[in-house]
Amino acid sequence: MICRMWHGWTKASHADAYDNYLKSELFPRLERELTAQGYRGFHVLRLERGSEVEFVTLVWFESLDAVRSFAGENYEIPVISDKARMLLSHYDERVDHFELRASSWSEFQPK
Repeated sequence: MICRMWHGWTKASHADAYDNYLKSELFPRLERELTAQGYRGFHVLRLERGSEVEFVTLVWFESLDAVRSFAGENYEIPVISDKARMLLSHYDERVDHFELRASSWSEFQPK
């Protein structure tokens, strides 16, 4: 199991809109379009820091091949829609991919 981890920041005034975009548009689309290719779900972390809000997205895939089905061959480059770009004030230019080694959650058991 691979976790695709990425950080993005919004102005506080855009945080709820970005949060809603992730949960109502982006991740439902990934589920519809990529579950058969190995997409397995997501987690969104949110931390308010004054006038800025940090988001950490953890997107789960069965393998790096499944990640490539979403992000292409240059999978370490973030995939950011035009709508997300309008809401984000800045973001990481690279995405990290971690191999899950242990989990107490039954749906996230490494193979």
